[in-house]
Amino acid sequence: MAIDKDAISEKVNVALKQLRPFLEADGGDMELVEITDDAVVRVKLMGACKDCSMSVMTMKAGLEEAVKKVAPEVQRVEAVDHLEVVN
Repeated sequence: MAIDKDAISEKVNVALKQLRPFLEADGGDMELVEITDDAVVRVKLMGACKDCSMSVMTMKAGLEEAVKKVAPEVQRVEAVDHLEVVN
């Protein structure tokens, strides 16, 4: 069964928008890079988040939970170092 990447992308961006003030307060940010065919969301960590030892925990506890609330079809969230960003 094919997933609707556009719909998931919109939902992920809603979750990112909700979390962005907290990330920016610590000097960081995240952007959506891609959604794979098997419903894995890949995000790019930026600013302080990129080198922060807590970034993986933040992503799992914060972003992955927020994403799965709005898009339960998402399997997991991964951090990547790609430069291309999906809007």
